[in-house]
Amino acid sequence: MIDQTSMTLKNELHDLIEWLSMFGKTKNGGVTRLLYDAAWQKAQYGLKQKMEDMDLETRFDDAGNLFGRVSGRGEDKKVILTGSHVDTVVDGGKYDGAYGVLASTMAASRLFHLYGPPKQTIEAVSLCEEEGSRFPLSFWGSGTITGKYKMESAAGLLDRSGISLAEAMQSAGFGKGNYPQPVRQDIACFLETHIEQGRTLELEQKTWAPVSAIVGQRRYTISLTGESNHAGTTPMNRRHDAVFAASLMIAHAIQEASHQSNGLVATAGRVEADPNVPNVISGKCRFSLDVRHHELKVMDHFCEQALAFFKETADNLGIRIHVSKWMDAAPVKLDPRLTQMNLKIADHAGIPFRKMISGAGHDSQIFGTYCPTALMFVPSHLGISHSPSEYTRLADLEVGVRMLMKVLYQLAY
Repeated sequence: MIDQTSMTLKNELHDLIEWLSMFGKTKNGGVTRLLYDAAWQKAQYGLKQKMEDMDLETRFDDAGNLFGRVSGRGEDKKVILTGSHVDTVVDGGKYDGAYGVLASTMAASRLFHLYGPPKQTIEAVSLCEEEGSRFPLSFWGSGTITGKYKMESAAGLLDRSGISLAEAMQSAGFGKGNYPQPVRQDIACFLETHIEQGRTLELEQKTWAPVSAIVGQRRYTISLTGESNHAGTTPMNRRHDAVFAASLMIAHAIQEASHQSNGLVATAGRVEADPNVPNVISGKCRFSLDVRHHELKVMDHFCEQALAFFKETADNLGIRIHVSKWMDAAPVKLDPRLTQMNLKIADHAGIPFRKMISGAGHDSQIFGTYCPTALMFVPSHLGISHSPSEYTRLADLEVGVRMLMKVLYQLAY
């Protein structure tokens, strides 16, 4: 058994975060840990050993989700599940996902050592995947647990090297029926502690935030086809310039979003021109549009108006337009009872806190449609995430663990 009084929570947190960041560490000081790759495998098996060292009972499921259990002594056999994901984006930070896994493991272990077995079982989980960085899907871990994804759907999904998700899963030792199937029917609730990945808490000098909702997301690819021609000999009134059309559409969407006062955001993050040379009018252009809001009707109205403007603009310029909507994730309201309970716990703890809406996607949005779910944020310095520069102060990370312990104590003891 680890002597948990021999080191402070801060020291233990620091050491665990630095330890986990070594699996997949990049030359830039970031982390690349993709689903089922070698770094991912070392991290998951390393976490299994850490959980056991901290007196948690461990097991994998057949998708590669890792669980560390503190068994309950009461009659309620449903499980309080808490955790986050172990995978990263390419050259990402060492806190996104990883902090939530470590915070949950530490909280469950420390509660057990302080108070003994809980009335209701607590499980810390290191979800196998959330980011969508290797295969064309996200939330494979939480999706397999909740039944959103079936294991059979893994066969046809390929990474950039042509390796299927099923092949990668089996090469890592999963997907062979050697472990229990991932789908669960025994989860009482899900709790996720996460860095904010924005700057609201830091700017307002708050240290913790219960999240009441996660925004919905619409993602489109807009493909425009005009006519390539000579940049010097084609009069302006005879052009069918796909890049010009795209620029009008993007400017309109961004300006309209900027005029909103309801929290809606719109982003055109990728633009591709063809032939993309200085002295040729582009005959083709393709751009992305990402729209997010926590209310479905607000998102619906904005998208309808934007796409109507796109079509009108294309018609006026003699441009053919094709719109592909490839993501349509509805907003998710998190459990009001848990949110209110967390607000009361924070108020009683005397820490600076606020209620928030999450503009980023999290495993909580998958669990949020399946069981009562709570998401809690700690600050992100400068709001930077998905980057080697991602950073959260150790004092704020400690607050997150201590608050999670308070929440788990109220639910399980």
